[in-house]
Amino acid sequence: MDLQQMQELLLQHVARHIQLTAEEQTYFVSLLKPRMLLRRQWLLQAGDICRHESFLVKGCMRSYITDMAGNDHVLHFAIEDWWISDLQSFLDQSPSQIYIEALEPSWLLQLDLPSLQKLYEQIPAFERFFRILHQNAYLAQNRRILHNISLTAAERYDAFVQQYPAIAARVTQKHLASYLGMTPVFMSQLRNRQAKKLK
Repeated sequence: MDLQQMQELLLQHVARHIQLTAEEQTYFVSLLKPRMLLRRQWLLQAGDICRHESFLVKGCMRSYITDMAGNDHVLHFAIEDWWISDLQSFLDQSPSQIYIEALEPSWLLQLDLPSLQKLYEQIPAFERFFRILHQNAYLAQNRRILHNISLTAAERYDAFVQQYPAIAARVTQKHLASYLGMTPVFMSQLRNRQAKKLK
């Protein structure tokens, strides 16, 4: 995938929220840095500072933490047309507690903090753009918390598959189980039950 194609996909994404002039589009893409990750390569490791907001042009990624026993706990997934970062580490420039890993070969466009600040100064509409992104992320996180409190494991699985079918089809059973707070064995039992219901 060439850089121009990547930039065009991001501009289409931005255009769904704010309108930019041709000059503003040119300035915006001039601030972006392309990056390609191989499968299982980290975008961020715990202890490092998150230096970028990253737009996923192509690929699939997960963010996760590792507990004292060495178990991974998936926090988020990201696929095409999504952003991924550790927002707290990015804004504070403090060491991250999370890992971000490519689950597939992934192509990204990245924006560092000084460039983001320039963007806000030069094109104030981007403050609205990122506010919308962060509001949507907050709502999704809140919905996940409510589901964890109020739904059974089977209901959480059904809700995820219904809302994010593209992710459910691409991530491993182990990672999806971790995200939903269940064991891979229980996830397998759920999927088998669902398959029998569809017969």
